[in-house]
Amino acid sequence: MAVKNQVQLITYPDSLGGNLKALQDVLNTHFTDIFKGGVHILPPFPSSGDRGFAPLTYLEIEPEFGTWEDMKAIGEKFDVLVDLMVNHISRQSAYFQDFLKNGRDSAYADYFITLDKIWEDGKPVQADIDQMFLRRPLPYSTFHIANSGEEEKVWTTFGKTDPSEQIDLDIHSEKVKELFTQFFQNFKDHHVKIVRLDAVGYVIKKLGTSCFFVEPDIYTFLDWIMELATSMDIELLPEVHAHHTIQYKLAERGFWIYDFILPYRILDTMINQSSAALTQYLKHRPSNQFTMLDCHDGIPVKPDLDDLIDTKEARKLVDVCMERGSNLSLIMSDEHKAPDGFDVHQIRCSFYSVLNRDDDAYLAARAIQFFTPGVPQVYYVGLLAGENDVEKVQETGEGREINRHNYTMEEIEESLGKEVVQRLLKLIRFRNEYDAFNGTFTVLDGPDNEVRLSWQKDQARCELSVTLQTGRAVIDYVDEQGEWVRYNL
Repeated sequence: MAVKNQVQLITYPDSLGGNLKALQDVLNTHFTDIFKGGVHILPPFPSSGDRGFAPLTYLEIEPEFGTWEDMKAIGEKFDVLVDLMVNHISRQSAYFQDFLKNGRDSAYADYFITLDKIWEDGKPVQADIDQMFLRRPLPYSTFHIANSGEEEKVWTTFGKTDPSEQIDLDIHSEKVKELFTQFFQNFKDHHVKIVRLDAVGYVIKKLGTSCFFVEPDIYTFLDWIMELATSMDIELLPEVHAHHTIQYKLAERGFWIYDFILPYRILDTMINQSSAALTQYLKHRPSNQFTMLDCHDGIPVKPDLDDLIDTKEARKLVDVCMERGSNLSLIMSDEHKAPDGFDVHQIRCSFYSVLNRDDDAYLAARAIQFFTPGVPQVYYVGLLAGENDVEKVQETGEGREINRHNYTMEEIEESLGKEVVQRLLKLIRFRNEYDAFNGTFTVLDGPDNEVRLSWQKDQARCELSVTLQTGRAVIDYVDEQGEWVRYNL
């Protein structure tokens, strides 16, 4: 199975109508010709936190969302992409609950990384921890074992609570490999076509390293899981927020990767009205990428753009975003901040809001994304030109909720009536259907206040021109009669 070179939707299972049946209804009613590339359904599994990213199992669907039959029904018309958190599983999972009861006597004890798997005597060494790329103050949590009364320290890369809700899996364990095999078989049985390997950069824990994307060890795991996925006709999409050279190594090894550089580049281009950095970037990036502007987290900055941006300029751009209502997630480890202290991990906002709700600028940004080689993804809030949900941030205290609004059926209908949304749908149809996008991509020369991109395949040819001062974009293309036609976005 090949990934389709057409536009794909990203949504939570409950964000478009409230559950999977409603999502299927929305897709079939409004978007059959829009999301020909498929739909990425963010974790629909039973979960104890992080809006689905602390799954208890992948063998069940959260009952509030529906059933595997609902997933399968969506998969009959749309290629479905789901996440597999290869690094961790929920503290509330049956596997870890059994470990909490029985400790080392648990049938699942080997699933987890007790500290003696890292340090022989099981005692953590701060000097080793200081070298690690940390996502929380300590990379482990302490648990009480019910039957023995003993304490066990277990590796937990992620989690906002102490002890963490997200328990790391030992990918060296044969039992964990059997578990992953079971999960993939279940995905195949229910028509899942693509699996995103979430947090895969953290799977190797090795002393003397950052414990992030440890080479060459990580390739052994990636090759194994690629072979497993291929045997079940499933494509893989590793998710790695890292220095771009790491991403490019994955691309060279034949993996699909995320273009986490593009959203910032487009944002910078639109706000500062200069195309130089963007066009330079577009000339040299790998093409086997999934592209995006917005997602359930934020616009990536560090470490994705390390060595690609001037932090003084980045700070100015971040300030503009903040003025327009954005909030930030920050880098935790001091050694991974910029020398001048710049520590922005992601800019959290709706992409429509950060462009000042300017319809023309937003359509131009989408057009640049769609003309960039790769599989374009559109996040559901961006699809409906949604704005920053500041109330939800204040209500929950979670900054990422700014771009995670759940739409009722009435709100979806209302949003579809907006001119900007109808213009976006027209642009998506063009990207899906015009054959030149299966041909050769060229960055055309032009002044710094314009973006000019083209595609050509045989007689099909299209050129995008964006005038940055006005934010207006036009596409000139050759129609079926061989005539040049202008399409004003």
